Amino acid sequence: MSVLRVLNRVGYVALAAGLAASPAQAQVPAASSTPAKATATATPSAIATPADWAKPALPATRDAKVEKTVEDLLRRMSLEQKVGQVVQADIASVTPEDVYRYHLGSVLNGGNSKPGEGHHVTAPAWVAAADAFYEASMRPHGALPRIPVIWGSDAVHGHNNVVGATLFPHNIGLGAARNPELMRRIGEVTAAEMRVTGLDWTFAPTLAVVRDDRWGRTYEGFGEDPEIATAYARPLIEGLQGKVGDRDWLRGNHIIATAKHFLGDGGTAGGKDQGDARTDEATLRRLFAAPYVPAIEAGVQSIMVSFSSWNGAKMHGNRSLLRGVIKDHWGFDGFLVGDWNGHGQVEGCTADNCYQTFTAGLDMAMAPDSWKGLWHNTLAQAKDGRLPMATLDDAVRRILRVKVRAGLMDAGKPSTRPLAGQYDLLGSAEHRAVAREAVRHSLVLLKNAGSALPLKPGARILLTGDGADNMTKQTGGWTLTWQGTGTSRTDFPKAQTIAEGMREVAKGVGATVDLSADGRFTQKPDVAVVVFGEDPYAEFQGDRADVAFDDAQDNLALLKKLKAAGIPTVSVFLSGRPLWVNPYLNASDAFVAAWLPGSEGGGVADVLFGKADFRGKLPYSWPRTSDQTAVNVGDADYNPLFPYGFGLTLKDRGELASLPEQRATQASGDRTILFDAGRPGTGRRLLIGAPGALSPNPGPDLITARGADRRAQEDSVRLAWTGRGKAVAAIVDSAPADLMRETNGALAVQIDLKVDGAPSRAVTAGVACGERCAGEVPVTDALRAAKPGVWTTLTVPLSCFAKAGADMRQVTAPLSLTTDGTLDLTISRARLVQANGAGTACPNNNN
Repeated sequence: MSVLRVLNRVGYVALAAGLAASPAQAQVPAASSTPAKATATATPSAIATPADWAKPALPATRDAKVEKTVEDLLRRMSLEQKVGQVVQADIASVTPEDVYRYHLGSVLNGGNSKPGEGHHVTAPAWVAAADAFYEASMRPHGALPRIPVIWGSDAVHGHNNVVGATLFPHNIGLGAARNPELMRRIGEVTAAEMRVTGLDWTFAPTLAVVRDDRWGRTYEGFGEDPEIATAYARPLIEGLQGKVGDRDWLRGNHIIATAKHFLGDGGTAGGKDQGDARTDEATLRRLFAAPYVPAIEAGVQSIMVSFSSWNGAKMHGNRSLLRGVIKDHWGFDGFLVGDWNGHGQVEGCTADNCYQTFTAGLDMAMAPDSWKGLWHNTLAQAKDGRLPMATLDDAVRRILRVKVRAGLMDAGKPSTRPLAGQYDLLGSAEHRAVAREAVRHSLVLLKNAGSALPLKPGARILLTGDGADNMTKQTGGWTLTWQGTGTSRTDFPKAQTIAEGMREVAKGVGATVDLSADGRFTQKPDVAVVVFGEDPYAEFQGDRADVAFDDAQDNLALLKKLKAAGIPTVSVFLSGRPLWVNPYLNASDAFVAAWLPGSEGGGVADVLFGKADFRGKLPYSWPRTSDQTAVNVGDADYNPLFPYGFGLTLKDRGELASLPEQRATQASGDRTILFDAGRPGTGRRLLIGAPGALSPNPGPDLITARGADRRAQEDSVRLAWTGRGKAVAAIVDSAPADLMRETNGALAVQIDLKVDGAPSRAVTAGVACGERCAGEVPVTDALRAAKPGVWTTLTVPLSCFAKAGADMRQVTAPLSLTTDGTLDLTISRARLVQANGAGTACPNNNN
């Protein structure tokens, strides 16, 4: 029996543009924007009264010619073709030949999937890949009809997967802009740049209404109140798709849009990604459904279903909402697409076997790496009647309807369509001007004591902070990579960092900008601008335990040092959510919430220098304390530091009284950290010993653990196996953790280690998942290859543990190392990271 299986048995379980026109007005929100606080009690997970759901005025999209074409295609299709239309595969796991053989109707590129190696893939490679998949879908299958494939991509703040594209502020910044017509222009630019690369479908806009800022996707929402997303849905969708009735609707320079994620994804308990929205039907309807009505009225052609649950029932299986509300009551005649293997979370389902999601109302299952198994199982279920033919036909009919409406049946290869290959449009001056305007409108001024802003002409300005000249930090998640990490300045050839923008604008007003990474200077500046904030993240990796800003670079000390030197300080805060930053506010004369501004740092400079006034208004209430995690306008106990809609202009008095600096919570628990700074991550323990007899401090016979130094005193642990018997060192969770999404999302365990004594016998790295459940992979060769005494990294994708038998839905130990030989190694850090790039294949031993 596996060591981990024995080990598990002993138990580890242990909107209106004029909203809040002035700060004074913002203190008391309008009655129309004060929804009741969500009810926390459990209520049924199926709707009781469909008639109570507001009904959209359906656009005039129905066309008899289109319907006739669709019915003719449906009549001529084989069962295999029909099943292929409802299964979507990721380009990292599917080939054009697969598309041909399995009649697949769509592909997508996930956040880390590119038509080539790494994230540096240039635009021509995207066009070539689009052509290859299209041509495969159109190769003849005897007398069967030829149906073109569509390609979906998360273009969520511009065409953010492609090098050189225009990158807009993330939605949180756009929500602060309060400018619906600007959203239309942003949609138009995004659609055009997608057309340049041959793609025809975006998974945007996100219409989530975010009620707990601990959620890692907070920046994907326009705000905490539905009014902003409701005001933005129509213009943004019309910018992407064109207007219903126009000749270029869904074609020409336009693409297919997606409203997502239906429903309640921003209202999960504790702000947990893929969590459970515990609320009554009236609140679900009022808070979270409202933006979908104008989206449907604007003619959106696809709606993405959320990973999350409502009162315990997964959305991917909620028939009363998918079929009952969206299709039957609302009359939506486009198609419903799932999220990344989300169907596999439905009760009774797995990622490759879930006819239940189709009977519930899903039309296209996003099965990125599970598509082949899902195709075979769905085909069998259609044959034996578990998946009724009428249900399958309805799903296929909807997908075909959108393809025919978009003109794809006779559009030709993507490279021959409008704008394709016009690479000069990517990041063009005209497009970047729209993004720069969006940045100017998005900035929110929270403090401006002594009129520190605007920066004065002729001033000597010290520019510092780890975000000042950092494009990766400026653009955030969903930028070239899924988490937005691992990029460099050269990946953004047409963009402008904040430092570059500051120098450009300063030159025009006779000011001098001295960039200093550590804040040192030789000549005392007139003012210091410090740019800092959150490092990039996406989805669950951004989930937090509180809303206090954790500053790895200690920018607070830098601010205090500058203040002590008598230098006025201006803080520019980059973040994907409002965070408790009281000490930073106290240490700053002016404080700007810049959110995640995207590629145009010059927009920040424009406003700091007063070329444009501050216009942004808070789309989220700013927390007064670090544990004020779900403070929303309209709550009975509403008491934020800065209210929803707050935002100073340069004409306003900007003084702010000194704020309390005591953090109300412990340091935030980052669940991606397994071991760091000499201790296990939050809610985790390091246990060592013989299988079945683990403890924090066992006897020294089999294995020892003691503190070791790397960068600081005892910031690491040194583990020594004696070779006197089988022994294990394990990071153990206090409760089982669901890491299935992390596994599907291509994350890996990365260990920073130093081998002082190479293993004498086989070593395995493993994951435990409850009694008689584990997955282990060999790492002997990797440890033997490590240069003795030199720090290195060992990376094992979570998918390797899953392939080895671990149930990633109930992980009790996210990392263990086991051997019955001798081994001496020191670990400084273990964490979950992206598993993209070289060195992340499953390890193998050669002997």
